[in-house]
Amino acid sequence: MSIAVDRADIARRRTASFGSDYPFAPHFLDLDGVALHYVDDGPRDAPPIVFVHGNPTWSFLWRRAIAAFSSRHRCIALDHIGCGLSDKPQEYPYRLAQHVDNLTRLIESLGLSQMTLVVHDWGGAIGMGYAVRNPERIARLVVLNTAAFTGGRAPLRIRACRTPLFGPLAVRGFNAFARAATVMATERPGGLAPEVKRGLLMPYDAWSSRIATLRFVQDIPLGPAHPSWATLVEIERGLERLRGAPMSLIWGARDWCFTLAFLDEWRRRFPDAEVHVAERAGHLVIEDARDEVLAWMRAFFAAHPVAT
Repeated sequence: MSIAVDRADIARRRTASFGSDYPFAPHFLDLDGVALHYVDDGPRDAPPIVFVHGNPTWSFLWRRAIAAFSSRHRCIALDHIGCGLSDKPQEYPYRLAQHVDNLTRLIESLGLSQMTLVVHDWGGAIGMGYAVRNPERIARLVVLNTAAFTGGRAPLRIRACRTPLFGPLAVRGFNAFARAATVMATERPGGLAPEVKRGLLMPYDAWSSRIATLRFVQDIPLGPAHPSWATLVEIERGLERLRGAPMSLIWGARDWCFTLAFLDEWRRRFPDAEVHVAERAGHLVIEDARDEVLAWMRAFFAAHPVAT
């Protein structure tokens, strides 16, 4: 059995219990010996939508959006290296620049153009990292609770996960970051529904599988001395190249990390963007306000069609 077939078989078995909640066939891209998993659902000749997740989620986050739009769009949702069903190498450059390069290689391998880019959390910086270098390929942008610019401050509960000894023990030993997200990143009473919580946590079931969860937290560039600061500054400076693409800003108002101040900054930079605020939703806005988010996206796509 080939490595690709073997990985696909393992992926199918790991997601089999999700049933119709995550029915997507696994696909893998070889990145110099490291396998990146992605969903590729919908007609191959339809306008593509590329979904880019953050930390500590994976393509499971986009399952409802893929189901809603794959009849008329080609829906691509990757798992960053170290996340979801992708490989989780222990020695790897888990930096913003590397994630942008991985996304770029995936898009180029699929020959995508005139795409809609949908980003959330760390997916904002990663997705915009691709977009600002390839603005001619971007037809539409949907931005959910994220940032792609400097000036933000990491809340204390996130900065604590960056501290030596305590950070690795909490994030990798006890899976505290991913577990906390299923309660603290949502405004649903009692946290996410058990089946959603199980889906989001499934890939992060051991010390070794939580490597990227920690590395993403450590890679937050809070100042010029950080290795990813220059990459983020480059992305920030390039955002103006995207002003010609229609943008929809969709925000969970009760997000304690990417607060409404981040939304205000997006609005300042993109004054023509349409804005939707889910007043009772938290960071995982597409979980807390799924129906509203999908309706806003559907209306946005209808108002700004992409020629095939």
